[in-house]
Amino acid sequence: MLTRISGASARTASVGNGAMWWTVVALASIVIGAASMIGASTVMDETVAAAPQGNEMRFEISVPAATHEEPITGRIYVMISRSADRQPRLQIGRTGVPFFGRDVERLAPGATAIIDSTDLGSPVASLDEIPAGEYYVQGFVNVYTEFHRADGHVVWMHNDLWEGQRWNISPGNLYSDVQKVWLGPDEGYAISLVADKVIPPVDVPEDTEWVKRFRFQSPLLSEFWGQPIYLGATVLLPRDYEQETISYPVIYQQGHFSLRAPMRFREGSDLYQEWTGDDFPRFIAVTFQHPTPYFDDSYAVNSVNNGPYGDAIMQELIPEVERRFRVIEEPWARALTGGSTGGWEALALQIFHPQFFGGTWAYCPDPVTFTNVEGINIYEDVNAFYKQHEWRRVPTPNTRETTGEIRLTSKQRNHFELVSGTKGRSGQQLDIWSAVHGPLGEDGYFKPVFDKLSGEIDPEVAQYWKENFDLLYYLQRNWETVAPDLVDKLHIYTGDMDNFYLDYAVREMEAWMRTTSNPHYRGFFMYGDGRGHCFSGPESTTERIREIGQYMLRKKPEGTTTPWWRY
Repeated sequence: MLTRISGASARTASVGNGAMWWTVVALASIVIGAASMIGASTVMDETVAAAPQGNEMRFEISVPAATHEEPITGRIYVMISRSADRQPRLQIGRTGVPFFGRDVERLAPGATAIIDSTDLGSPVASLDEIPAGEYYVQGFVNVYTEFHRADGHVVWMHNDLWEGQRWNISPGNLYSDVQKVWLGPDEGYAISLVADKVIPPVDVPEDTEWVKRFRFQSPLLSEFWGQPIYLGATVLLPRDYEQETISYPVIYQQGHFSLRAPMRFREGSDLYQEWTGDDFPRFIAVTFQHPTPYFDDSYAVNSVNNGPYGDAIMQELIPEVERRFRVIEEPWARALTGGSTGGWEALALQIFHPQFFGGTWAYCPDPVTFTNVEGINIYEDVNAFYKQHEWRRVPTPNTRETTGEIRLTSKQRNHFELVSGTKGRSGQQLDIWSAVHGPLGEDGYFKPVFDKLSGEIDPEVAQYWKENFDLLYYLQRNWETVAPDLVDKLHIYTGDMDNFYLDYAVREMEAWMRTTSNPHYRGFFMYGDGRGHCFSGPESTTERIREIGQYMLRKKPEGTTTPWWRY
């Protein structure tokens, strides 16, 4: 049985009640994806609805005063699914179930906000396009925080609460029970959803013998944002760390926000067996936590929109790691690794700080030049959504299978982000690239490199990206200055069928590095034949750690002892 609502009448029938349950996991699991947090929400047996006008389609979302006492500025959503295996809020994604959003400003407690057929949705553009049928629906409210930034701008953003900018599971955000309903576009409907459930705080894992975590408020970032902003790290310690007094080399692993142990260290894994064994080199491995109001990760650089994250990492976070743990504080003993977002960071940190780090192993890095930004050439394309070939206009692909089949177009991907959040507040990939690489807009949010509705590219913004964050262009301009400290330090891996076309920019960097002089250094590049995102070479994690250790042995100053190497 289900709730069916039409313009003429509304009737309800019992569908039975299930028990509400959900699990909020450590950020380790959160970063893997919403599938990690499978939960079954109560399916309500009654829908409170107002009669629609004609064939009007709308959802009415409210928050009781008892649930949230203050007016809400943020964004409301409705999610629509054919399945109740998981709550609909956990089923949205780039290729997930339909959802629709609308901004709200100072929504009073108990007041109702509307989502209707005028609101953009993804992957279905309008409620008009939802075919008649039975669905499970859920309302959601993403509560924004007011930031009075040091640059004088006041902006409303989602304040990360150590969930990694995942608004659909963020502590303090609100959601409704799941309702089973009949949606009939021809007759119309008006469905009331009461967001009276509050997502609880993140459960941070406890420290163990091997894994330690810490977090602190960043003075630099808190001053910029006008709110407390936190940095943190998860540290994997070597065997016998507490029994020894020696210092160890460190591997800084970059990547999306996670509280998992570095390198997926866990009991029973191959890495665990090697790491805790008798004949494995001893390292300290560290992952950073540096979420921003735009994304789960800052990209480890300073930017006018994000703030001084580069300075905060270099001047606050790394010194804190080295203060708390016995790290060898020498360049040759500091290695960088990371994939995708972390691959770009591992490369950028090495390039921008060539004397501080001793070598980088960057996997499937985000665009190292912006001639291919998930299919978009921001320097030459006129529109981000289409390629113009004489008389023919072809959709720009965004995501592909390793077979070459297109899974998502640029327009589809960007509309997903736009439904997730306006003004770059989606918490998604293309928005954070604009926030990091782009200039500041007049309204205090970033100035976009292209319009997310039309796809029109702004060439002035594209040039700003190039001048400030195009890694290849940076090397081309500064080669004679930075290259002497980069020789033998750059190791880059990618699949030649990367699902997001990231191999194109890597190939362009490799081609240029083959031509370098004063000094000539071609770098190390490896391509996985037919491999997608995120190829990291044929070596296992333990083999890569040994490789890094052997590399450090070659780079250490003469006479330096290495008690961490042989056991």
